[in-house]
Amino acid sequence: MGSLVQVENISKRFGARLLYEGVSFGVAQGEKIGLIARNGAGKSTLLNIIAGREAADSGEVVFRTGLRVGYLEQSYGAAGEMTALEACLPQPAGDEEGELRARQMLSRLGIRDCGERMGTMSGGQQKRVALARALVGEPEFVMLDEPTNHLDLGMIEWLEERLGRASIGLLVVSHDRYFLDRVCNVIIEIDGGKIFTYRGNYSYFLEKRAERTEADRAAAERAAGLMRKELEWMRRQPQARATKAKSRVDAFYELEKRAAAKREDGSLRLDVGAAYIGSKIFEAEDVSKSFGDVKILEGFNYVFARYEKLGIVGANGTGKTTFVRMLLGEEMPDSGRIVVGETVKFGYYHQVAPEFDPGMKVIDVVRQIAEQIDAGDGRRVSASAFLSRFLFAPERQHDFVAKLSGGERRRLALCTALASSPNFLILDEPTNDLDIATLNVLEDYLCGFRGCVVVVSHDRYFLDRIVDHILVFEGGGSVRDFPGNYSQYRLSTAGAGISGEKSLKSNDKSTKSTYKSQKSTENPRRLSYREQRELESLEAGIPLLEAELSAVEQSLAAATLPADELTRLSVRHGELSALLDAQTERWLLLSE
Repeated sequence: MGSLVQVENISKRFGARLLYEGVSFGVAQGEKIGLIARNGAGKSTLLNIIAGREAADSGEVVFRTGLRVGYLEQSYGAAGEMTALEACLPQPAGDEEGELRARQMLSRLGIRDCGERMGTMSGGQQKRVALARALVGEPEFVMLDEPTNHLDLGMIEWLEERLGRASIGLLVVSHDRYFLDRVCNVIIEIDGGKIFTYRGNYSYFLEKRAERTEADRAAAERAAGLMRKELEWMRRQPQARATKAKSRVDAFYELEKRAAAKREDGSLRLDVGAAYIGSKIFEAEDVSKSFGDVKILEGFNYVFARYEKLGIVGANGTGKTTFVRMLLGEEMPDSGRIVVGETVKFGYYHQVAPEFDPGMKVIDVVRQIAEQIDAGDGRRVSASAFLSRFLFAPERQHDFVAKLSGGERRRLALCTALASSPNFLILDEPTNDLDIATLNVLEDYLCGFRGCVVVVSHDRYFLDRIVDHILVFEGGGSVRDFPGNYSQYRLSTAGAGISGEKSLKSNDKSTKSTYKSQKSTENPRRLSYREQRELESLEAGIPLLEAELSAVEQSLAAATLPADELTRLSVRHGELSALLDAQTERWLLLSE
């Protein structure tokens, strides 16, 4: 099958900095490619080059004649006077069928008023209009730059299903690992200015990349050993630069370069200390909040436990960010109160990157917070050393903020959120615009964080790794309490009803009193309230897992499905088996 798009020998530099050189690949019909790289490696730039929005230094991009293309850019700005419908349609409305598709697509993505002007919309709403525009023209080839940003969980699952069954060519940049695993059948990685292709989904990529990394590490260590021998030779030869020795000198520099590859493979380090936190964290007592006729909270009661890691999920507009702002004291409840403990020290990572002064140097942004930062265990590091842990090389620290990429600004925002050594982290959509390598390190850090964490996120993988408890904002002031991670919550709601949950309404005083009782009197021989709820949830969810696993196994045994569907089911079989094992083990532990 011929290529829809062929990328040939693309090279690109920004000043003296090489992004990539000689990049070549094709996209065939039905091929769904995930593009992965660190922040600042040029993922969005490559999409812009393919789309013709930016020029490459060399190389070319060839499209099949007459190819219909859809493109979602990382940042989108339509004319402020255009309506959502006008901005969505690829051409002036005149095709009734196209306009109907546009209205349906906008509605599915949460844009209810198609006549609303783009200039009055939030950035998230504008991005969803742009996504609708990329898909509505029934394109044969689609490029999507971080499509899951600003989508709620229901929208993400809808997009996965739509792209997964469409026979199109797809090139997508995404940090959403479940999305990459379920949609993509090819992963292309940009690493060190080169590309590496893996013909499988994200799980396959992880396996094969680990093998490649191990081989590269062994090669770098061999090169380092040879370099030490060559260095001894260089030092023994005062005339080493004579013509007869030139070839060996050149070989030395090549070895030095190869050995340096290992040293330059830096990774984010988040060994940051947290201030002491007492037993009283925060309590919400009969909290209600509305904006006009829109209820955010109604009679909400909650007692936050020490070291709790709480996830907050819900559709856009249900009040998740408002709840966070009330917790921080930036928004006041209409009634009731929120009491925060005296030892609590908040660190806030906002879903919208802070507006750093573009004329300020990167290092001065951190020095404004502290010259010396607590690194844990009584250790303190300088602002410069702290920035180095966030992958800002010394020369990059003295660049102006204006020169940073979107991902680098997000990394700087994370750096500033942690620089004051908080003991209560509030992360509002922390995964937006962070690369996967950074997310992996952030997740490891949060799992061992000696403090409290609240995460507002649409990233299912991130929630599954971090949180042990979820509040589901359902709209209309209703908030449901679920003891478990996001995948466990979704499994529990897959049946006819919602198992193991309880609405935290004003008429539900038992939740508040039970949490207080749990704090004051712990009996190791009895299950806590939350553990009892978790046990009930597992008893309801495990049969659902077993049923789905059985159905998947029957489909795989039939062997009559197309290759893409077999691949998807094989991946799902592995996910279900692992989740079933983990939940069964937890059920046994709680039952005993």
